[in-house]
Amino acid sequence: MGHDNHHHHLSLCFCDLMRLLWSLLVPCFYLSLILTLVLLLLLLGVRMWLQGRRKARRAQDDGPAVAFFHPYCNAGGGGERVLWCSLRALMHRYPGISFVVYTGDQGVTGEQILEGARQRFNITLPRSVTFVFLRHRVLVEASSYPHFTLLGQSAGSMFLGWEALTAFVPDLYVDSMGYAFTLPIFRYLGGCKVASYVHYPTVSTDMLSVVRERNPGFNNADFISRNPILSALKVVYYCCFALLYGLAGSCSDVIMVNSTWTLGHILALWRSPSRTSIVYPPCDIRAFLDVPLEDEDEMEGWEELGREEEDGGRGDRKRHSIVSVGQFRPEKDHQLQIRAFRKLLDRKGDGPGGRESLRLVLIGGCRNQEDEERVLMLRGLCQELGIADYVEFKLNIPFEELKRELVDATIGLHTMWNEHFGIGVVECMAAGTIILAHKSGGPKLDIVVPYEGRQTGFLADSEDSYAAAMETILSLSPTARLEMRRNARDSVERFSDREFESCFLAAMEPLMGTLER
Repeated sequence: MGHDNHHHHLSLCFCDLMRLLWSLLVPCFYLSLILTLVLLLLLLGVRMWLQGRRKARRAQDDGPAVAFFHPYCNAGGGGERVLWCSLRALMHRYPGISFVVYTGDQGVTGEQILEGARQRFNITLPRSVTFVFLRHRVLVEASSYPHFTLLGQSAGSMFLGWEALTAFVPDLYVDSMGYAFTLPIFRYLGGCKVASYVHYPTVSTDMLSVVRERNPGFNNADFISRNPILSALKVVYYCCFALLYGLAGSCSDVIMVNSTWTLGHILALWRSPSRTSIVYPPCDIRAFLDVPLEDEDEMEGWEELGREEEDGGRGDRKRHSIVSVGQFRPEKDHQLQIRAFRKLLDRKGDGPGGRESLRLVLIGGCRNQEDEERVLMLRGLCQELGIADYVEFKLNIPFEELKRELVDATIGLHTMWNEHFGIGVVECMAAGTIILAHKSGGPKLDIVVPYEGRQTGFLADSEDSYAAAMETILSLSPTARLEMRRNARDSVERFSDREFESCFLAAMEPLMGTLER
């Protein structure tokens, strides 16, 4: 009897609990429904307000407008060259459309920005462009987020995108810097057509692999790679972020990527193959192509290494320079270049054509104090390896000196793992060096590939393979090297301004055709 009472008491408690939960669940459901409806009405109101502003602007300007989101448009990198070449191409093709650039640059005028583009890239726009100056660019700067940088920058880009949208409502929005989280804001709130040019995916499957395999790197701190729990948490963080990134990117009506490597990652994350195409970035190769390729025995800039030997001067008596061009950032992996060069010197003996005929020239820019400290560390590594007399550092040099170094070089060296494209690699090939690039990313898939069945350069991925490849290049006859240099130079015509503008206009045509007068 006591057992039955106890069972009955438990049944009553369970029923009371269910009634309590139901009494709480129903109000919560109705409250959630009401809040959702309020939010939808609010978003609908914002969208109608923004569309009203666009209609008023179009009535005043008598035409559609295309806006590019490029918060760092006054910089001088490859991304900025894409911006100005894109604008020039669209202005020539569509004279009845106005163009706007959202920029976060402060302390400069629009005229000064355009003059900077003319001086850096020799690009002059055929007509005027309107600049919208954003005040909160700090929201997308990595230094603002010591931790959870990807998430912080992405959230910041949404706020910066909202500032841009409320300042000017375009008909077509183009993200030319890779801020994918701005795309849904302009599409769903602004009612705009949207396009994007992706230089580098914000998160990639390679980044997930580095963390999952607990490999230390410039984006995976040692204390995280050594801790399995932190590594597991970071994998979860990256996976969640990748999901959000894919949802944001899939909002784009037209997706352009700069390389086959980027294409693979964007297809895996954004899952929009029918709207995605490769548009190689424009590379400024004209200045290098103007220099005629000559046989090495006739080239100016080669240095004699002393008197002819008694054997009549047999052997290579010229100084071979191996040149690397790239900012002194950790991902450029200058340490690999120095260590591989040390192994090359170990393979070469003394005498004509030996180690005394070689020099490594590291050319690059220092953005800040951190980069300068990295250069000091690299100099110390050269001292430690005993090769300081064979290595030169040239920092922030003018273009003419860079051009002279590349034209005089035998080998162009590149060691960045999974570089998305590799404009520096293209410039080395255009200048007539024999390129030795990392066997990954854009160099492997797009640039250092056979051209009409002919070899255009070499690839490597370790100290030993780099040293072996350099030794192979130096052992080639001058005639064989000249033939490969010609092959490489012929191949880089694919990356000219003209080719970029043709492919860019073809990709944008479906959207530009929808803009109503």
